Amino acid sequence: MAKEKKQKIEIVNRRASFEYHFVQEYEAGMMLTGTEIKSIRLGNCNLSDAYCVMENGELWVRNLYIAEYKFGTNNQESRRTRKLLLRKTELRKLERKIREKGFTIIPYKLFIGERGFAKLLIELATGKKSFDKRESIKEREDKRQLDRMKKIRLS
Repeated sequence: MAKEKKQKIEIVNRRASFEYHFVQEYEAGMMLTGTEIKSIRLGNCNLSDAYCVMENGELWVRNLYIAEYKFGTNNQESRRTRKLLLRKTELRKLERKIREKGFTIIPYKLFIGERGFAKLLIELATGKKSFDKRESIKEREDKRQLDRMKKIRLS
């Protein structure tokens, strides 16, 4: 039997890289119930409004949208709070960093791991100032300009 090639699921919060400077990244598992994993495998989720919160030494992701599975009967609320699974040492490090002024935890990428579990790549980040955003825009514009120049030279 030939092995079927699985479609790679990767949902990215592209706005986050524009709004924040990433300091450190962590890969966290998620506690899902019912048909949520099936909905994620279909790509029916959105990270744009999601954020992470520490409560009682545990990390939770709020406002992460996972659409209801069309063929399921035991569907959960689409924007419910979900627990993130990390090692205790990582949780302690994150908790210490969050207490410092200016640090926050941003859910950046949702993907299916090698073993078939949903994973959330979270970033320890600091907010960008408006001049930093202008700098990001300028770098992106310069890169586009260079790509155009290379394209013209090649043709």
